[in-house]
Amino acid sequence: MRLLHLYWPHLPLRLARSRCASSEESGQAGGPGVSTFPDGPIVLGGQPWTAGSVIDASPEAEALGVRRGMALGNAHRLAPEAAFLDPDREADAAAIEAALDCLSTFSPGVAGPSDVDDPAFGRVEIQVDGLDRLWGLEPVLVARIRSALDELLPGTPRAAIAGTRFAAMVAASVHHPGFSSKRLVIVEPGGDAAFLEPLPASLLSIDPEVRGRLARFGLRTIGAIAELPRTALVARFGAEGERLHARARGEETDPFRPRRAPERMTLALPIDPPVHAIESLRFVLHRLAGALADQLVARGAASSRVRLRLELDPTFAPKETPTSQLIAQRLPEPTAEAEAIERLLLARLERTPPPAPVARLELALEDVAPATGQQLALFVPQAGRLTRLGWQLARLALTFGEDRIRTVELTDPEMPLPERRWKWRPIASGAIEKSGS
Repeated sequence: MRLLHLYWPHLPLRLARSRCASSEESGQAGGPGVSTFPDGPIVLGGQPWTAGSVIDASPEAEALGVRRGMALGNAHRLAPEAAFLDPDREADAAAIEAALDCLSTFSPGVAGPSDVDDPAFGRVEIQVDGLDRLWGLEPVLVARIRSALDELLPGTPRAAIAGTRFAAMVAASVHHPGFSSKRLVIVEPGGDAAFLEPLPASLLSIDPEVRGRLARFGLRTIGAIAELPRTALVARFGAEGERLHARARGEETDPFRPRRAPERMTLALPIDPPVHAIESLRFVLHRLAGALADQLVARGAASSRVRLRLELDPTFAPKETPTSQLIAQRLPEPTAEAEAIERLLLARLERTPPPAPVARLELALEDVAPATGQQLALFVPQAGRLTRLGWQLARLALTFGEDRIRTVELTDPEMPLPERRWKWRPIASGAIEKSGS
């Protein structure tokens, strides 16, 4: 196997800086609501008085002892002069998901975490076996991938190609003589062990205890570990010793598992003549939701997000009337029930009716995944899905506004003052509406 490993150092901070620069450009320098990205030590993860951990830290903050995963309070004690920034997890996840979707056009085998709290965030793996006839040799392929990602993720990623996941990760992460971010490190097929041989043995494990024991045994390089019998390492380190020996010899220890792209199901119906009444639209929406829900049930799947696109007929409407309207709705829970989907979308249409007659309806079910089972009580009557609290709250938020429907969230049950043990949390309807010209 040939794997390409892309690595963006400090990607969460780069994304935060990029968003700040975009807001400055769109909001005019010095305009209201526009902030400048701070200089000096920076800690990303939240404010020091919150119960969170460090997601990323600038090199200046790392020089003061701040490390990823450290409690924010401890980071503040080490670097009180640092600027503490709140993360935008949804924006970071959307950015990496867009990059993974782009990479899937080059190779069907793509993997990488989209959760900014994952320590591997900023690392992407691409299987490149047999792609030379389609995209060219490996250096040409990497150049094309970097060019395609320029507008999606900030900065040029470090890149390396090897036969195992560990060797590719090390090749992309370790600073080599004359290494630059634009250089590609290529480990020849079958040369993983030779490439790893002179590198420090501490790279084989992230466990500080294992690293310390390797140093006490005088095992300074990966090559020294590869020369030892496997049984000797197993006797000293157990199962971890077998993993250390396999990595040192260039053997794969963690099979590559490509990312499964989220599925999307779409169905559309024209309306002739165009209609404006909500009741008429409900009839068409009922057919679309029922047909797609039947397909979900047949596949044992469920959807957690829906999009409804309305193509408008502006013939007799004012000139500024858009030609389309898009309603995106996140569901309270994954479902395959047509009536549940239909009711939430109708609540959105009743709240914001289309500004012109509708000539076409297109319904898309997104984030389709296998449905998960639910353990039900045998002797307790089960309420219908539509009467469950989450669905009722979502409909109320759509009807009366998200700022008027709230739930109680328990924050700290050990607080001495009862009023500080909980807080109000607004209900998020998950609705997004867009109009197009």
